[in-house]
Parts: sequence; C-alpha cells; structure tokens
Amino acid sequence: MLGGGPIGSELAQSFARLGSEVTQVEMAPRIMVREDPEVSELVAESLLADGVRILTGHQAVRVEVADGEKRLIVQHAGAELAVPFDELLCAVGRSPRVTGYGLEELGIALTPRRTIETNDYLQTLYPNIYAVGDVAGPFQFTHTAAHQAWYAAVNALFGRFKRFKADYSVIPWATFTDPEVARVGLSETEARENGIPFEVTKYGIDDLDRAIADGTAHGFVKVLTVPGKDKILGVTIVGEHAGDLLAEYVLAMKHGLGLNKILGTIHTYPTMAEANKYAAGEWKRAHAPQKLLAWVQKFHDWRRG
Repeated sequence: MLGGGPIGSELAQSFARLGSEVTQVEMAPRIMVREDPEVSELVAESLLADGVRILTGHQAVRVEVADGEKRLIVQHAGAELAVPFDELLCAVGRSPRVTGYGLEELGIALTPRRTIETNDYLQTLYPNIYAVGDVAGPFQFTHTAAHQAWYAAVNALFGRFKRFKADYSVIPWATFTDPEVARVGLSETEARENGIPFEVTKYGIDDLDRAIADGTAHGFVKVLTVPGKDKILGVTIVGEHAGDLLAEYVLAMKHGLGLNKILGTIHTYPTMAEANKYAAGEWKRAHAPQKLLAWVQKFHDWRRG
C-alpha cells in the first residue's frame, strides 16, 4: 500500500483484516499527517495490531521486477530498500478528470489545481453551466459534492430572483479506520502553526459507560475553543462511531452554539453521544467561577452553623 493518508490507512487495515500481508509505505514521518500526532499514533497502533507493516519516512523511488519478483524500491536514511509485493495499491492523492466533457472546445478555464474554474455561485464561464464535486473542488468529499449540488440546483432554477454563494465555513470529514477519526474545524497542530490562540479540552472515551459496555473503551473527544470562551474552533474525535458523534459539533459550529449549549442538552443514557456532553462538562469544570464557589461554600458553612 503506497500512501499513508486516510484512504491508504483505510485500505491497509481492510486488506489486513481480510487476510492479506500488508506493507504500508509513507514518505512522511507518520501516517495521517494532516491529523494531530496523537491521532496518528492511535491509528498506527491499531494497524500494527492488525498485522500491517508500516514504513514511515520511506520514499517510493521506482518499481522493478527481478527474478520474477515485483519490488517497490524505497529510499530511507540515504539507502535504497526493496519491498517485494504481489499487488501494489496507490493512494497518494487524486486529480479530478476534466477531459471528455468538451471544456476545451467551450473555452472553460481550469484552476492551477486542475479543477474547473467557477465563481462563488458555482457557475463556469457560461452562466448556465455549473460545476460541483471533485471537478470543481476545493474538497474531494461526497458530502461536499452533495452540499454544492444544492447550491447549483437552486441557483440554476431561481438565480434570476436570488442567488446563494456556496458556504464552506464548516466542513467535516471522517476516516473510517478502526478506530474512526472525525474532525471539523481546526486541529491543535493547525492552530499552533497559524498562531491562533486556543484552549484544549479533552475527554477520554475510556470513561464512557456505553463504550465500556460495548468493549470499545478507547479514543477521545478533543475540542479547541477560544480562550476563556465556549466558542468552538475545532473538534477531533477518535473512537467508535466518531463520524456520527461529530455531527453535533458540526451543527454547533454552523449555528454559533458553544459548549454551554451542548452541556445544557440532555443526552440519552447510555449512548456514545454522551461523550460530547462530558467533553463540554470538562470545559465547564476548567472554567468554574472559583471566587463565586468560595463564597457559596462560606454561605453554606454559615447555614449549617
């Protein structure tokens, strides 16, 4: 398996669980490099437990056949190594297919990323031709394609009366490894790299009753907030059904709801969804009004005599 991103990791684990001997080759120092290091570590541990051989820091150089054996030649620490294989799967990114549609004949331009150039309303050079999905970018997710399709359809039907700009302000995604990884907004690494102030609140799913009962007591919910406030900047969830749990935070970020609103919402017991409420509770405990609590304690001490 060439590639250590989400798709490469999903396929590596899937084939390993189906009985294949899998070697995953990634040139970066860790797999799933877009996520925080602790996320990569948890996923890597799971892949290793399933028998996947992970070669990070190994750059693919070429493929050759020697003595009837197919080999992937990789470079690591200045030396070349041969990785024998029966089948090679490449998951190193993809480019949209923009040929065969007649774009050249129409003069419809492409962006530097080789996607179809559109305006904010998803119109091409011709206002009656719209583009959505991978060919339009900037995201390569099925759910963002469906999201764009709504804007394109409404603008095409009613654009002469009112048009809507495609909104990419809150985009979630998930990686369907075991454990699942789901994220929306900023990661801790991205916030640090961009100099964005933040606070981190983390809740370990190993403490959740439903996860313990189901034998899936691993992973965490990590929420980034504006310092001193409950406004959510980003959420990363690792664990069983992480993609499903993330939806509550996507809704909150989309409509400007903070952790206090999540904490004040009843979550059914025992469910995995309680992890979101408990994460909000961790934030609340860290921001409890200590001076007020001290006065409350004095008041009740006085009442008890």
